[in-house]
Amino acid sequence: MSSNAATARTIALVSAGCFVAAFALVPLYEIACEKVFGIKLEDTAAGEHRVVGMQVDPNRTVRIEFDGTVNSKLPWSFQPEVLTMDVVPGQAYEMSYVAGNRDAMPVVGNAAPSVAPVVAAGYFVKTECFCFTEQLLMAGESKTMPVRFIVDPALPAEVKTITLSYTFFKNDAATARAAAGPVPAVASAPVFAPR
Repeated sequence: MSSNAATARTIALVSAGCFVAAFALVPLYEIACEKVFGIKLEDTAAGEHRVVGMQVDPNRTVRIEFDGTVNSKLPWSFQPEVLTMDVVPGQAYEMSYVAGNRDAMPVVGNAAPSVAPVVAAGYFVKTECFCFTEQLLMAGESKTMPVRFIVDPALPAEVKTITLSYTFFKNDAATARAAAGPVPAVASAPVFAPR
């Protein structure tokens, strides 16, 4: 076997290994969050069964702190419209984040949420969130992204403050699809009418 063929084979194997490892990171991240840190990752809004029986606790307030960052590969600005909000457990609330694409091309991002302290993660219920879907921003576009949530009244009494953080990451595959634009329609063969 020539050295060029051996090098090409090594490059192909390393590339395939990197591709498989990239896909393996997602389930490993989910396992680490849920089993090691006790954080339940949800990719959909909370169902009716989660909020239907909640009673408002008017004798208690919880301070919610909001934070937003972007990964260094994502050319966006991203921040909450408000930094804090005092909420009554069991009552529904809405607040928004603002994202802006500073790039000259369309970019797709995905938000990864986190809730601190870890013990509060199971009691912070998102009923609508931009983190459940890919977000496309055209060049120079800004978008307001709402989050609707309820703090479960069963939140342990010692938890007085909850921090909701989002980090936006660039979705390279979806960005490539957006840059390619819509799939062109297949041209039909011309029809020639007799003269």
